[in-house]
Amino acid sequence: MELGAKLKDMRQQKNLTQEELADRCELTKGYISQLENELTSPSIATLIDLLTALGSNLSDFFHEEAEEKIVFTQNEYIEKVSDGMSFNWVIPNAQKNAMEPVLVELEAGAETTADFPHEGEEFGYVLEGRIAIVRAGKSFPAKKGESFYFTANKEHYIINKGKNKAKFIWVSTPPNF
Repeated sequence: MELGAKLKDMRQQKNLTQEELADRCELTKGYISQLENELTSPSIATLIDLLTALGSNLSDFFHEEAEEKIVFTQNEYIEKVSDGMSFNWVIPNAQKNAMEPVLVELEAGAETTADFPHEGEEFGYVLEGRIAIVRAGKSFPAKKGESFYFTANKEHYIINKGKNKAKFIWVSTPPNF
């Protein structure tokens, strides 16, 4: 953490000059300048005074939230390929999240492994081809541009019913893949 840069940012957000901040804390403008340029470090008591003058406190000043990753590239995907099927976890470590999206590709006639009943819901969107969602022994066809949604409380799997490769996004909540 760059203490001086953070203090400078806070000072500027309050529209204070270095001299105004220095006056409020009984310090010199030169000392504030040295702090902001990382040429010196304040004592804890001085830092508390500065933060109080800036409307903050030690706890808030040192609290840093981890930056949330929003966009993931294809290089970050985790892929599993077997028996005419490709699973791409498009959000790495999604099993720790509330939902788990997977990009699935099935060769003609291929099918996913049967998923036993579990709590949660499943959603999908067909990007290419024709598939059938088999749930509790009943088949529900879906083609490119169509979506599916069901509770996962019955055994289910997906089969490629077309003559070409099928590609779809499949989201499970809670994570289950």
